[in-house]
Amino acid sequence: MGYVKTIDYDNYPEQSKNIGRRVVVCYKYDTTKMHEGEIIRDDVWEPGETLIKLDNGRYLRAAECMFQFVNEE
Repeated sequence: MGYVKTIDYDNYPEQSKNIGRRVVVCYKYDTTKMHEGEIIRDDVWEPGETLIKLDNGRYLRAAECMFQFVNEE
């Protein structure tokens, strides 16, 4: 179990404007195999987590992969 001072029953870290933005994800610098997904959490304050929901239903922490925003029109 953990404790983060910015998270409790009534409070949650402020989120950036990246929520909902589309990304492409690769692993270990291998850009020959990429997944697409979207940012579902991007903390501005502690704990500073960024979470990505892939189109295949998996979820990743940004620390587990490399990602780049998809060009948006």
